[in-house]
Amino acid sequence: MGRGKIMDALKGGKVLISDGAWGTFMHKKGLGPGECPELWCVERPNDIYDIAKSYVDAGSDMIEANSFGGSSFKLRHYGLAGRVSEINEAAAALSKKAAGDQAWVIASIGPTGEMLVTEEVTEEELYDSFKEQAIALERGGADAACIETMSAIDEACLAIKAVKENTKMEIICTYSFELTPQGVYRTMMGVDPTSAVKASVEAGAHIVGTNCGNGLERMIIIVDEMRKSNKTVPILVHANAGLPIVVNGKDTFPDTPEFMAELTPKIVAVGANIVGGCCGSTPAHITAMKASVNK
Repeated sequence: MGRGKIMDALKGGKVLISDGAWGTFMHKKGLGPGECPELWCVERPNDIYDIAKSYVDAGSDMIEANSFGGSSFKLRHYGLAGRVSEINEAAAALSKKAAGDQAWVIASIGPTGEMLVTEEVTEEELYDSFKEQAIALERGGADAACIETMSAIDEACLAIKAVKENTKMEIICTYSFELTPQGVYRTMMGVDPTSAVKASVEAGAHIVGTNCGNGLERMIIIVDEMRKSNKTVPILVHANAGLPIVVNGKDTFPDTPEFMAELTPKIVAVGANIVGGCCGSTPAHITAMKASVNK
């Protein structure tokens, strides 16, 4: 890509705007319960391209790829474990086509759903799965791997290692935190923001951060803790459009584009370098957020 490295842009002090939710679009386009979202990259590529292009047109500096559940462990639930390379390469290629020279492609790598602590999987098996996915994403044109929604440090670090040792992609690693009854933020596996940053940086991540599970209001607290633990590493935030509420039997995300735009400069002020959306966010949210940091 002609824009150079993401890290170089960040070193220049630029605040980057990422993309928003993909699942929202896919459900609107007809993704049904029990369907494999990643399979759309080969069976309904025009729909996936449209989603990616909508965020580029909204002003995103970087867009993800429809590869979150693209590991062999996730795809085997659909009988697709033998198509990891095909599906991930297609996912990255579609986002790359949409991005052109306007945006970086930060291809999504999500958790496998397997846990080392219960000995249901080995480190070698996890590493090999992430390696296969990462190589295919790079071949499809991804500029960076966005290892995201992590809850366990050991799995996250294996993913970082696999990307680092087998590709030239820049590495982003984000964790999903929940507010505990004690008033602190922890992942499902009990990891705190400070420990997540330390372990990820030591493993080789270029950019760290947090995604999903919280709106921008709560993300401000998480980013503040991350920044206090490390003064220099770039931090990425992909926030939900608020916490979902049930309206007429459906989950609805309450934070409007205007509200998220109002909070974007505040999260940048506490240390975020890249800001985007997760569940419930739309291109309208991204356009408003970008305008708020370009005033």
